[in-house]
Amino acid sequence: MGLVVQKYGGTSVGSPERICGVADRIVRTRRSGHDLVVVVSAMGDSTDDLVDLARRVSSEDHPREMDMLLTAGERISMALVSMAVNDRGQQAVSFTGSQSGIVTDTSHTRAKILEIRADRIREELAKGRIVIVAGFQGVSKEREVTTLGRGGSDTTAVALAAALQATACEIYTDVDGVYTADPRVVPEARKLADLSYDEMLEMASLGAKVLHNRSVELARRYGVPLHVLSSFHGNEGTRIRKGVTMEQVVIRGIAHDPDVAKIALLGVPDRPGVASEIFQAVGGRGVNVRMIVQASAEGGKNDVTFAVGTHDVKIVLPVVEAARATLGARAFLYDPDVAILSVVGEGLATSAGTAGTVFRVLAEADVNIELISTSSITITCMVRQSDVERAVRALHQALQLEQGP
Repeated sequence: MGLVVQKYGGTSVGSPERICGVADRIVRTRRSGHDLVVVVSAMGDSTDDLVDLARRVSSEDHPREMDMLLTAGERISMALVSMAVNDRGQQAVSFTGSQSGIVTDTSHTRAKILEIRADRIREELAKGRIVIVAGFQGVSKEREVTTLGRGGSDTTAVALAAALQATACEIYTDVDGVYTADPRVVPEARKLADLSYDEMLEMASLGAKVLHNRSVELARRYGVPLHVLSSFHGNEGTRIRKGVTMEQVVIRGIAHDPDVAKIALLGVPDRPGVASEIFQAVGGRGVNVRMIVQASAEGGKNDVTFAVGTHDVKIVLPVVEAARATLGARAFLYDPDVAILSVVGEGLATSAGTAGTVFRVLAEADVNIELISTSSITITCMVRQSDVERAVRALHQALQLEQGP
């Protein structure tokens, strides 16, 4: 019946009882005839606990040692899950990222996967064993332990599914799929049965936290079918695959993210190469920029405004100050009290009037738009953090997303 890769998040393996429940599901899958590779995250909040422990013994950044420390969480999970599966009569073996052949670059705490040498996994599968892999980690070509950064376990699962040519990659989490909006903000939000890779990538990049955008991008590149399901019940979930719908689909959902900050460089020289200097410096520190808007200012200068995740602010601010001094910009501003919301759907580019509707609804909800960015499948706005939930609810109701296609 083919190979299936399953990934279980931290909540799914957050206690001995939940680990036993995961083991039951793994055994059922194996007995249904599938070969099986399972990727696990660290238990519950154990990664945060390890970070806190590090901060209590050192005020400095130690990227290599942090990787050595943080990979312990996933190693604990993989061993416990393997024990529970073996107790249920199925042979299982646990592997670290390095034992699994996950080779990365040398960037500690935010490494990228370069290749997967999965020979050892294939050998164990050929013996009829279930392979339990520690997510979030790998080994560099310099034989150093590395971690993959945010969304690392999702990325591990999809990368293994691609390398092993799995028939499916199942992502088990504490929610039962992807919704038209965050159900905690919009109680009437509707679970989506399916999404295209592009739609899911945009929603993941713009605040929907069910899947990390790195994993969706990998799945799209290698054609890995994704299935998002709950660890706690047997509902169908949401399937992510190549788009099969045409122009009739306009809006699929609304993503929002309050964990962003706005940074503006004011009075930047208006000459070729300036944007390259700014964003090569930011990108060189591994920071993902969320929105970029350039506008003409007084005296033949430009203002360049962009957004980054709040977790990257500490890295970005010194880089922006250095760029300001180098370019002779007048000043730079930092605003942490903003949020991003985005309307997502294939067909937006050919849907006349949708942008006008979105802006009208926000105006009627007394929500001021500070920045606007569009693509063929998104309309993205930056608003005040205090306004974003009201804006999402107003848009969801006005666009009648609870009713379905």
